[in-house]
This record gives sequence, C-alpha cells and structure tokens, in this order.
Amino acid sequence: MSEGTFIDQVRIQVEGGTGGSGADAFRRETGVPRGGPSGGDGGEGGSVVLRADPQLSTLLDFRYRSRYVAERGQHGEGSNRTGRSGEDLELRVPPGTLVRDAETREVIGELLEEGDRLVVAKGGRGGRGNARFATATNQAPRRWEPGEEGEARELELELKLIADVGLVGEPNAGKSTLLASVTAARPKVASYPFTTLSPNLGVVQLSGFRTFVIADIPGIIEGAHEGKGLGHRFLRHIERTRTLAFLVPVDDPDPEGTYQRLREEVRRYSEELAGRPHCLVLTKSDLLPPDAEPASVDVEGAWDVRTLSAVTGSGVPELLEELWKKVRAESDRNAEGSAAAEGEAWWDPAP
Repeated sequence: MSEGTFIDQVRIQVEGGTGGSGADAFRRETGVPRGGPSGGDGGEGGSVVLRADPQLSTLLDFRYRSRYVAERGQHGEGSNRTGRSGEDLELRVPPGTLVRDAETREVIGELLEEGDRLVVAKGGRGGRGNARFATATNQAPRRWEPGEEGEARELELELKLIADVGLVGEPNAGKSTLLASVTAARPKVASYPFTTLSPNLGVVQLSGFRTFVIADIPGIIEGAHEGKGLGHRFLRHIERTRTLAFLVPVDDPDPEGTYQRLREEVRRYSEELAGRPHCLVLTKSDLLPPDAEPASVDVEGAWDVRTLSAVTGSGVPELLEELWKKVRAESDRNAEGSAAAEGEAWWDPAP
C-alpha cells in the first residue's frame, strides 16, 4: 500500500433505481369486439449493494466518484408484458468496512468477510398496469400506477482494518521494521519519527500452513486519543485485533513509562480495546552492549514479555510462535462464546 493513498473514510450518495410505470393497454383480438385490459406491470428498480472484496485495501475509489444510482426498471407493455427489472449496482469495498447513515449516524451494517453483501439503497417498486385493476364492475379500467422512486441516502463508509495482531508503539519504535522482517509487506522504514503515515498489513506465514495478519499502526503520541498527532485517526484500526503487541525500544530512557503511557492512550480511546490481551515487545536489542540485559519493566496484565531485534532476527521466531498461539486461543474462545450465545438465544425455558 503506497503512502498517501490509504483512504479510510468517505461519504457517498446512493440511490436505488426508479421502478417502471405500469402500462395502460387493451387487447385487440379477432372475435373479441371490445377486448380487455392488457397493460403489464413496470419492472423493479435495481438496488445499490456493497460487497466485500479482499483484493481491496482502501476506499480510494470512492474519492473520485461520490454518487451512485442503480438502473431503473423498464415500463410495462401491452399484452400483459412486465417491464424488465433494473440491474443491481454492486460496489466493492474492503473487508472491515463499517457503513453508517450520514444524517442519522445509524450503523447500517458491516462487511467483514469476503463475499459479504449489504443492500444500502433499495430499488423502487414497479407500478401496476391497468390489467391489475379489472373487476366485475369495471372491465375496462384506465387506471395504472407510476413506478416508485428508489431509496436515496447519504452514507459514511469507514474502514477498520481486520488484523489478528496490532503493533502499537511510539513513532520510530521499530514497528515497520518488524513488519517488513516477518511478512512480505514493505512499509517505509527510516530513522525519523512518523515514517508510517498509514496502516500497513502483512501476513505472517509459519510452518504447517499457519498464517495470521499483523497490522502496523502509525505511531501513537501522548494525547492521541484526543486527535493529536496521527494516533487518533488510526487507533480504530486496532479495534478488531485479537491481541496487541506494545513495542518499546530497549534504548528508551524510560521503557516502563513509555509502556504505561501507550496503555493509557489506548484505554482513553476505548476501555474495551484496553481490555484485549497484550504483550510487551522490547525492540532493537542489537543496540544493547554484549551480555547486557534490557531494563526490567513492570508489565502486570501482559501475557508475555519478549526481547528481539528485527534487524538481526534474534528473538523474532519465538515471538511469532507465541503470537500464533495467542491468536488461536482467542479465536477459539470467541468461537465458544458465540456458540454459547446462540445456544442461549435458541433455548427459551418459558412455556
């Protein structure tokens, strides 16, 4: 993903197609002097549908076009022929897209998995032709209906990256270097703060066809939860991770203070997110003198503490194995919780 092209919030206008109008027609048949009503119904208008496509990783396409209208239905015709319904307009979005009504702020839905579909603007109903209005007392009705207009609304699309592990740290903590060393992702890496201007995703591949996804989140600074720096804008991209890894360089003059500050920034942004399992990763161990140990850090609540160097690879394989185990454990726990919730919903002891 190139810098400057990551678009994670857009507003678009969507409109379902107008339904076709019903027809006002009468039969003309030999031997039937007066004929009868034969106006067909109008076709249904097409709907606007969002579909999750894993080949997309940004909402950039919606920056160049903001209004989308589905095809209208065709009008009905004589001989009771119904008009053709309009085609649905399918818009592709990245998995992890949250959809809101821009006016009411109501959440319409989310698209999380490949192939997920969400109708965001229904097409209008086709109007009835005059054949529909024939009765015993009115055998030659001239009544017909126009097609209904399709649903129109303004939407907010917000992309929240879907990753198993979220890397959290201050600028220049080594997140991009670690991501580049363990995945095929190629984030920008340099020795100055705020190198990463947009989130990066990478897939870690372990032996036995095991994989999990890591997200490198732009550096968090103090006050990120209030929108300072780059942190607030991208904190939401770690909301769906199964576990967090807080990265602190070993040469940090106050590693424990940095760790606690990062934890507090996440907590102020979301209590739920702060409650996710997390580990502490002390990075850049290659900067330590030989046989030197990193400063001890009080990490009450963390499930592990690891020291590594993404440059030399020391400690990296061990970290990846532990992350894999934690991701699988959290995935199994969530699956069990979902199954239990479904069971409770199904079982109703009331008579």
